[in-house]
Amino acid sequence: MIPLLLATRNRGKKREMDEFLGRAGAALRLLSLGDLDVDDDVPETGSTFAENARLKADFFSRRTGLDTLGDDSGLEVLALEGRPGVRSARYAGTGAGDEERIQKLLREMRGIRDRRARFVSAVCISRNGSPLAAFEGRVQGELLAAKRGSGGFGYDPLFLYPPLGRTFAELSVAEKNRISHRARALEQVRDFILQGGLN
Repeated sequence: MIPLLLATRNRGKKREMDEFLGRAGAALRLLSLGDLDVDDDVPETGSTFAENARLKADFFSRRTGLDTLGDDSGLEVLALEGRPGVRSARYAGTGAGDEERIQKLLREMRGIRDRRARFVSAVCISRNGSPLAAFEGRVQGELLAAKRGSGGFGYDPLFLYPPLGRTFAELSVAEKNRISHRARALEQVRDFILQGGLN
């Protein structure tokens, strides 16, 4: 089994990655920071999702000696000039939860007609502090004026995916893993692994 550390404590992300990479057909043993009792934090000082993903992957691969997949993702809203962007998880301040972030976004979008938005996911796999590969996935949608659905996490209840007419919070994990930004990035990770990238 090939060990791969997922540099996240976010249970929603971990669940989606487990679901997706677990079907990769490779003999992977996926670990989380919690599995290793690693409680270090990496400041997300990058100006892009890709930079932040690399910071995490490089740091935790050095810290643990394991090949590490770092991920950074978030929501970009056209009318807000790309906000919340790389600050998606900290949009309502440190320690704020999903509901506070959603309410702040709804306040900022009040009266705005252009509701176009996209989710972006960047991933980087590093070994001993140096990147082996980096990938990015995106999915286009629009923001609703009120939450819909009880699944997912983060901004999922606001993000309408037009081809299905449902929000990400109304999709099953399997449905979301077919079309999400993270799925699109992880498809590339899966191909990299299956082609022997971690050998």
